[in-house]
Amino acid sequence: DPTNPGLYYGPYLISDVQRGSQITLTRNPHWHGKTPYFDEIVVRVLEKTTTLEANLLSGNIDMIAGELGMQVDQALAFEKRHGDDYAITYKSGSLYEHIDLRLDNPILADKRVRQALLYALDRQALVDQLFAGKQLVAHSPIPPEDVVHFEDIPRYEHSLEKAAELLEAAGWTLPDGSDIRVNAAGEPLMIEFNTTAGDKTRELTAQVLQAQWRLAGFDIRIRNETPRVLFSQSLSERKFTGMAMYAWSQAPEPVPRAIMHSTSIPRPENNFAGQNYTGFSLPRMDELIVALENTLTLEERLPLWREVQEIYIDEAHSLPLMFRANPFILPKWLKGVRPTGHFMQSTLWIEDWYREETPEVSR
Repeated sequence: DPTNPGLYYGPYLISDVQRGSQITLTRNPHWHGKTPYFDEIVVRVLEKTTTLEANLLSGNIDMIAGELGMQVDQALAFEKRHGDDYAITYKSGSLYEHIDLRLDNPILADKRVRQALLYALDRQALVDQLFAGKQLVAHSPIPPEDVVHFEDIPRYEHSLEKAAELLEAAGWTLPDGSDIRVNAAGEPLMIEFNTTAGDKTRELTAQVLQAQWRLAGFDIRIRNETPRVLFSQSLSERKFTGMAMYAWSQAPEPVPRAIMHSTSIPRPENNFAGQNYTGFSLPRMDELIVALENTLTLEERLPLWREVQEIYIDEAHSLPLMFRANPFILPKWLKGVRPTGHFMQSTLWIEDWYREETPEVSR
């Protein structure tokens, strides 16, 4: 009964639902906060991002919200064609693009190899090349706008020299005339790399990363899978063999029990519950997670969060790539829209939205 007026206490009520098509919001007469400017707002469902531009230009929709709208590459192309006619904002968010490593893979079990993978990456070049610098390079899973983000924690700046030193120390040498490293048994430094098939942006990202890793002597084999297979089998049942690239959507100050506590490793005996797909297990991390869940004041939590991030960075069991930017494409008359920068929607302050009236010109 979604249109039951007794269900809501925000500035708008859901007055009509056309399933799979649109939802109509109307002013809530019982709302005691700031009176919304708009009498009615219609939220339309468009299944394909490729149709967003046509609907916007035809006037079928007025705006495209960044939370579930165009991808950055689509928005950049739109801006080149129509940027003068719209207000376009790229808001860095908390959607964390990263690569999980399977720690029981014999190659990736060596921390030096994992760290070398990060040193070999030029993530800023990746962001500049594919996203015109609009995405933000990630150095930890915590975005800069989060209160528990630390600018002074260690980082892996791009260095093929450091990557080579680590790989040599781990026993991976470069034979004469070859660009792929091998171990003492002559086995190549080959790792399988999974990500979502059909996602053009991810497929391009994987190809750029593959080329960067090649310069350090890695033989990376890309194996794209449908989202259904990747998330319901390869990750959830830990069937991927090497690396898997995907994104987390996270709230502010996201306590990492699901992704880093040892009890969250999916196994047959726990019916594959948990999202610790890397198989990461460290007693100190377990202690920190429990402490974060039971510590109330921010002052006491901050040192715990610093140590969590320092361990995350040092262990390199998951490789930070970038925080996705959310492109908001708005008509120039629409004011008051404030992207949140986290997984709560920009409609959180919908009562502040208003139309800026164009002043009449005397003739």
